[in-house]
Amino acid sequence: MKKGKPSFSAEVMAFYRAAESAKPEAERLYYDPLARAFLRMPLRLLAGSRMLAGLTIWFLTERWIPGGVGVVLARSRYIDDCLKGCLAEGVGQLVILGAGYDSRAYRSDILSRDVKVFEVDHPATQRAKIRRLIDSLGYLPRHVAYTPVNLMEEPPGKRLIEKGYERSLKTLFICEGVSYYLSAKAMDGVLSFVAESSAPGSSLVFDYFVQMTADEARKAKMSHWRLERMARSARLSGEPVLFRMQPLAVEGFLAQRGFELKTNLAAQDLKSIYFTGKNEKRQVSPHLAVAHATVRGPTRDGVGSCCS
Repeated sequence: MKKGKPSFSAEVMAFYRAAESAKPEAERLYYDPLARAFLRMPLRLLAGSRMLAGLTIWFLTERWIPGGVGVVLARSRYIDDCLKGCLAEGVGQLVILGAGYDSRAYRSDILSRDVKVFEVDHPATQRAKIRRLIDSLGYLPRHVAYTPVNLMEEPPGKRLIEKGYERSLKTLFICEGVSYYLSAKAMDGVLSFVAESSAPGSSLVFDYFVQMTADEARKAKMSHWRLERMARSARLSGEPVLFRMQPLAVEGFLAQRGFELKTNLAAQDLKSIYFTGKNEKRQVSPHLAVAHATVRGPTRDGVGSCCS
């Protein structure tokens, strides 16, 4: 992201969620009633008009990456479901890494009981979010600890502990729309903290940018040059794609870092789960996938890499 500026991609993701949430219940893939509150006025107005929002989404994303919006909405829906499942299993602490304009901490349909939430994010984006929360809610909820950290420069552990993170509590870590903007070293720093400083039964859910050869992209019905163009455009906006993973290598990559893989869902898996009824024919781009893994403790010998 550009120095001193809030994340552009975080606001774009909030715009996608707001536009989807404005659709009738039978048509929407995802519902986030607070998404519009995080938008600056021009985007807020666009999100309120179904026609204008649709044109904006087509111009910004769908004409370049068909199904690009579908995959991020399905990713968010899966992470919501994962969070609800973990809460039902007794998770007592939630850490949202690179929180951006995530609204899960403020939605009663997600957090139905008292759970301490830590929102970790770049200071510039977090300051913008806090201002918009105060404008929207009129206050900052006591159960949320805002933890400013530049994950590219330091792991989150020290700041989290200063804010009251408890190693003894079963914790879910959410890392949505973040991993691909981190260097391999920074991602390892995040994974090391989670693996080494979490209670038994803790887990991590994250999405990742799929590393594809030109032939693999063709088989996935995705133009390789469009994939690379998207990565280049992200770089121009100040948020370059730095970290990619090969789906078949994810299990081994995580095992070497102290995790046991539970699920590893490709875009088509997400489509089969969530794209039903009126959404059955909507496209989903294969450039993202989602993984959920539990902590089993670090085994650092022979650590390898499956990222670029």
